[in-house]
Amino acid sequence: MASTEEFDEVAFEPSREFVESTNVYEFMQAYDIEDYEALIERTTSEVDGVDASGVEWFWDEVVDYLDVEFYENYDRVRDDSEGPQFSEWYPGGTINVAHNAVDRHAVDAPARNTVACIWEGELGAVREITFHDLHRQSNRVANALDEHGVGEGDTVGLYMPMVPEVISILYGCFKVGAIAVPIFSGFGVDATATRLADPECSVLFTGDGFYRRGEPVTLKDTADEAIAQAAEEGTTVEHTVVYDRLGSRADDGTDIQWDDARDEWWGDAVGEQSSAFETRELDANAPAMLLYSSGTTGEPKGIVLPHAGVQIQCAKEVYFAFDHQPADRFFWVSDIGWMMGPWTLIGNHTFAGTVFMYEGAPDYPEPDRFWRMIDEHDLSTFGISPTAIRALRKHGDDWVADHDLSSLRLLGSTGEPWDPETWLWFHEHVGGGETPIVNMSGGTEICGCFLMPMPIQPLKPCTLGGPGLGMDIDIVDETGESVADSHERGFLVARDSCPSMTTGLWGGDERYLNEYWSTFEDPPMWDHGDWAQKDEDGLWFLHGRADDALNVAGRKVGPAEVEGALLDHDAVNQAAAVGVPDDTTGTAVVTYVVLESGVEGSERLREALTAQVGEELGKPFRPREVLFVDEFPKTQSGKIIRRAIESVYRGEDLGDMSSIENPAALDEIRSAR
Repeated sequence: MASTEEFDEVAFEPSREFVESTNVYEFMQAYDIEDYEALIERTTSEVDGVDASGVEWFWDEVVDYLDVEFYENYDRVRDDSEGPQFSEWYPGGTINVAHNAVDRHAVDAPARNTVACIWEGELGAVREITFHDLHRQSNRVANALDEHGVGEGDTVGLYMPMVPEVISILYGCFKVGAIAVPIFSGFGVDATATRLADPECSVLFTGDGFYRRGEPVTLKDTADEAIAQAAEEGTTVEHTVVYDRLGSRADDGTDIQWDDARDEWWGDAVGEQSSAFETRELDANAPAMLLYSSGTTGEPKGIVLPHAGVQIQCAKEVYFAFDHQPADRFFWVSDIGWMMGPWTLIGNHTFAGTVFMYEGAPDYPEPDRFWRMIDEHDLSTFGISPTAIRALRKHGDDWVADHDLSSLRLLGSTGEPWDPETWLWFHEHVGGGETPIVNMSGGTEICGCFLMPMPIQPLKPCTLGGPGLGMDIDIVDETGESVADSHERGFLVARDSCPSMTTGLWGGDERYLNEYWSTFEDPPMWDHGDWAQKDEDGLWFLHGRADDALNVAGRKVGPAEVEGALLDHDAVNQAAAVGVPDDTTGTAVVTYVVLESGVEGSERLREALTAQVGEELGKPFRPREVLFVDEFPKTQSGKIIRRAIESVYRGEDLGDMSSIENPAALDEIRSAR
């Protein structure tokens, strides 16, 4: 991204009335905290007169404040005797996410008939699921798992279409103490097999398929092949439960393969179970989920996330940063296989909130699909990736202007850096210029965020506000010295743990320590791998991945910085920068750009873009090539798969590209070359 000097102008200034209506302001009043800076200090630093760090003080206080229920109270907030790398939070306590997110709302409670999920299928069908419905369905899933011998510590795969039943599967796993392993529905055989074989899943929930751009996409065949591949690696999936989304059962299953000894239809395996089940008490640190990194670099990492930590982190972020209110309807564009899927469900359902779920493509049958759904369902919170907004912006303003989006209170984003023009378009055209963008960054490793604005903060384009509550975050140089207050760019680190932070990867500690704790060891700090910077007004910005730096003739630049320079040009809608071998400089920068609608690529424009990068970043970083394409290979959530672009340019083996939403884009990348 470009330097923070370009973001000096405040674009959103919350009114006093709005500030005083927020949950975070109410929290500050309850604890006599004067302003935002004092809030962050109180929740992350030493507190005078309190026998605990600010981190421990906050994570203790917030349990009761958010009304998170433990079966047995914890003995102490944290045991960090083995260092922050292996902190044990809430030792002695017992809890279950399913109790907090479902059970207590559904049994003799005011929220019993509150809608837990509004679902819209791509072809237009709409369903509403109440907490009473969700409770009964989750219990049936739990009984089905129990019948198959699945219990505490066993792993269960969720390779599911985005239908409401996936929520009951997640909570059903929690109820029996099983470890849920969500798998992105867009993955192909190799990626799915890895996520079945590594944790040794004995049960898999899947579907016959789903709809994408109006056409059925089969899922069961891929699941079958992945199961067979996992078997070759020593993992036997003993039971597969198949949800009938496409009507395959009505057609006697003639269009799909069937294994009578292993496969069961959802209606038989789950539908006939009892709707009563006693949710099990679990140790606070019992694993709730095993979430795998996307695998865009290196082997996917299996990240183990605990019940208590995930419960409290997700709830805290939805309540404070997204200012949860009882009437909210919360929509985040994500598959259940990505962190934001479970995060959205757990965070909102802790407060009996309503989640909106959509099955299909963002621009089907027209580019206004999201805007129409926000309008028709009165959605109040909408989260999406910056790249997806860039693609929708390209279709023009009229698609947005035709819909009433006044129900929106907050916008959200995560996953990658913004460019100022697109951030402002999102703020002004979707948010009406009055809606804050909660742009956050964290990761699967904590099922939450290190950085995220509070709704009480003024915002500049692209900012991430500051540290999340209870998150002791800093920016340091290569020696580990803080450079945050000197406004220099440095490494984003966590100086302390948080309850949801993984304390290991599936299969052992060595890789975990090497990945996150080996860069800065005295004192130990979590290195998140991002470049960060804090400006003179105290707002934080990210500048891309530090480990993606391109070393051009001994000088380093991040791909995101090159892309940001290109995006500053009015003709550019999207950009991707990759490093390629060069005989002279060692590495050369090659860029691909998607132009704005109506703009034609030309040699003159190519020269202008090359010059712009040189002017903003320096002559050594001018692209060796600027290549024009109509689209980039992306995931279903809208993220550009830069690894695929680089591999195509270099002529290397692409590996597993099953997560690509639009594989034809790879042909265009090849043609541009």
